[in-house]
Amino acid sequence: MRLALFDKGRLGIVDGDTITDVTDQVAPLSAGPAGALQQYIEAVTGGSVPELDAARGRRVPLAEVTLEAPLPRPGKIIGAPVNYLDHKAEMDYPTSIADLGVFLKANSSVIGPDQDVVLPYSDIRTDQEGELAVVIGRTAAQVSADDALDHVFGYTCLLDITVRSGEDRSTRKSFDTFTPLGPWIVTADEIADPDRLELRCDVAGENRQNTNTGYLIFGVRELVAYASSVMTLHPGDVIATGTPAGVGPLSDGDRVVVEIERIGRLEVGVDGSRATPYESRPGHRRG
Repeated sequence: MRLALFDKGRLGIVDGDTITDVTDQVAPLSAGPAGALQQYIEAVTGGSVPELDAARGRRVPLAEVTLEAPLPRPGKIIGAPVNYLDHKAEMDYPTSIADLGVFLKANSSVIGPDQDVVLPYSDIRTDQEGELAVVIGRTAAQVSADDALDHVFGYTCLLDITVRSGEDRSTRKSFDTFTPLGPWIVTADEIADPDRLELRCDVAGENRQNTNTGYLIFGVRELVAYASSVMTLHPGDVIATGTPAGVGPLSDGDRVVVEIERIGRLEVGVDGSRATPYESRPGHRRG
């Protein structure tokens, strides 16, 4: 299934160019800020929800709805730094994920399709990083790589937007709007092998990134196992698996598209109209 949030938090099943509203089968009451899809993932884990029935829902053209981030406030977003060898080479990093481990991004950085990435600084480069995202479906702690996929609910597209300044990764990647997510979550049963997916990312109509997830240093299984050895993973947590070579600066008015085989296409805009000089940031000491 392809599960999406749309039109102010409705839950839908996407089928081709239509979407079927199944909200009332999952969340008859308010789902809260985490959203109805988070509620559904938790209910599936607890065995307290029947299988979704598209025949019982209202079906409308996908073009007539507004898609939102499928998980507007995930419990945590875990990032995998330097998880492609070609990105390690282009950035001249001496280390990779094997040395660095994982990092966290603020869940307040999430936005959905067709929203805008807001550039914070006018004089510091901010880059796009197209990535496959893994959505956890079952609580995972100290799981093995062999068992890792049993704990995955599904997959989606993610952009890990990054300021190239000197702060810690979690700071540089946690600005509001810095984690576009979507357009929906494809359930794990539709992806036979997450380590064999074509991924591309275009900026302003030009291709910047083109790879296959088979080139990940830590593949999805190993990454879930490693992350779960550090912290307990809960249903709805998101793991960004890392970006390949081809990262580059964003400019006001750009359109950024990340597309992943068998999953979908996520497109967002870029707004630089509010960018300010880096030295004007709070806490900067002059002299």
